[in-house]
Amino acid sequence: MDFFTAVFRPFALFDSFWTLPEADTGAIRGSRAYVCQCGRPVFFRNSECLVCHTPLGFLTSTSRLEPLAAVPDQPDLWTLWKSPDGPRYRRCGNLHAIGCNWLLAGDANPGAVCLACSLNRTVSDPSVPENLAAWRALEIAKRHLVAQLMVMGLPVEPRQPHHPKQLGLAFDFLRPEPDKPVLTGHDHGLITLNMDEADDARREQVRTQMGESYRTLLGHFRHEVGHYYWDRLVVDTPWLIDYRTLFGDERADYAAALKHHYEEGPPADWAQRYVSTYASTHPWEDWAETWAHYLHMVDTLGTAMRFGLDAGDVELPYAPFTREALWRPEDPSADSFLKIANAWVELTGVLNEMSRSMGEQDFYPFVLTPPVVAKLQFIHCVVLQARQLPST
Repeated sequence: MDFFTAVFRPFALFDSFWTLPEADTGAIRGSRAYVCQCGRPVFFRNSECLVCHTPLGFLTSTSRLEPLAAVPDQPDLWTLWKSPDGPRYRRCGNLHAIGCNWLLAGDANPGAVCLACSLNRTVSDPSVPENLAAWRALEIAKRHLVAQLMVMGLPVEPRQPHHPKQLGLAFDFLRPEPDKPVLTGHDHGLITLNMDEADDARREQVRTQMGESYRTLLGHFRHEVGHYYWDRLVVDTPWLIDYRTLFGDERADYAAALKHHYEEGPPADWAQRYVSTYASTHPWEDWAETWAHYLHMVDTLGTAMRFGLDAGDVELPYAPFTREALWRPEDPSADSFLKIANAWVELTGVLNEMSRSMGEQDFYPFVLTPPVVAKLQFIHCVVLQARQLPST
C-alpha cells in the first residue's frame, strides 16, 4: 500500500473531504479502523477480538489488522481467516512479553521477532517489572509509528552493524541511573528513548516544567524519527538548498543554540514562524518538530475519515489557507496539500471542543500560520518524492 492509497486518494473520490462514498472502496487503509470476522470493531493494538476471541495479527504487507485461523497440525502457524489456504504466518516472538501482535512469514524461525521489534538495539533489563511495563508502553507507540511510516511508503530498515554506510534505524530504550543519565535523542539512525517517559505522571511533570503544551510517547517517536529522515532524505540532496531557505542553516552551532533556548527562551515572534517553541531552537529542531506535526496530521485525518467523523459545521478560526501560504504553489500536489492543511484546522477545531467538553486540555494546542504551512508543504513534497526512491 502506498501513501496516496492511504491518505491522498480519497480527495479524488469524495465530494468533500468529510464525505465518505456510499461504497467503501478500500482507499483509506492507513487508519486504525478494523473489523473482526465476527463483524465487531477491533483496534490496532488488539491481539484478540474481545467479543469472539478470534486471534488477530497485524499484516505489514497490507497494513491491516487481520483475524487469524490456526493451521491444523502445525503449531504456531496461522492463516488469515478469510484465506485458509493462503500463506502461512508466525506471530512475533514478543507477543507474550510485550503484546506485539505483528506477523512474520511462516518460514521465519520460531521465536523470531517482527520488523518493528527487530529495530530494537538495547532495552534495559526487562526482567525488572518497572522496565517491562515501560517497554510495553514504548512499543505500542513505536508500532504505531512504524506502521504509519510503512503506509506512507518511507524506507524502514533495521540498522546493519556490518554495513555502516547504510543508514538504518535502531532504538535504545534505556532506564537512567544516578550516574548514567539518559537523554532522548537521535544519532545517525539510532534513536534513544528515556524509559522514564513511559510513566504518564513523570512525563506530565516534565511537560509542565518545560512549559510544553504537548508531550506524548508517540510525539517523541515522530520527532526523533524526523531527524533520521532528515539525514536520509535531505542531506546531500537537492532538497538541502530549499531546506535552508525555509528552516535556516543547520550548520549553525547546535550546542550554542540549545543553550540560548534554555537560558533566554524562544524569540518573541516564535508563534508567527514556528509550530512550537522548541522548533525555534535550531533548524534541525524546526524540521523535526514540523515533521512530527505532518505525521500527526496525515495519520489523524486518515483515521477520522475512516470513522466518518464530520467537521463540516466547524467554524474556522481564520480563512482557509490558499496557495499564497505555500512554499511551492505551482507544485502538482499543491491542491491536495491545501485540502490536508485546511481539513486539519477543521478537524482539530472539533477535537479541541470535545476535549474542552471533558475538561481536558486541547487535543491539538497549536496554531498553524502561513510560514509553518509552507514548511509542512516542503515536507509533504519530500515525502512524496521519497516514495519513489528504491530501498538501499
